[in-house]
Amino acid sequence: MTEATYYILLALMKPGHGYGMMQRIKELSGGRIEMGPGTLYGVLTRMNKEGLITLTSEEGRRKNYAITEEGKNALHLEYRRLKQLVTDGAILEEVEE
Repeated sequence: MTEATYYILLALMKPGHGYGMMQRIKELSGGRIEMGPGTLYGVLTRMNKEGLITLTSEEGRRKNYAITEEGKNALHLEYRRLKQLVTDGAILEEVEE
């Protein structure tokens, strides 16, 4: 899973629209990630096709999205994978001592 996909799914734990997601991603990443509209909407289109998110409403140009159960499962799997990477990386602390 890409970093963009991960943060979009995290942001969609609260359903929302594109601009709101960009703000939420910036907040969730502590300002480390500022996702632009081109990246966001490209990933949203792909994730919608993959069934990770769903379009819940459309008001003019504003589209609202929500994470699906499949998306939540994928997010939880990725979270556990990332936690394991950090755990495995703890060997660096032992080596550097």
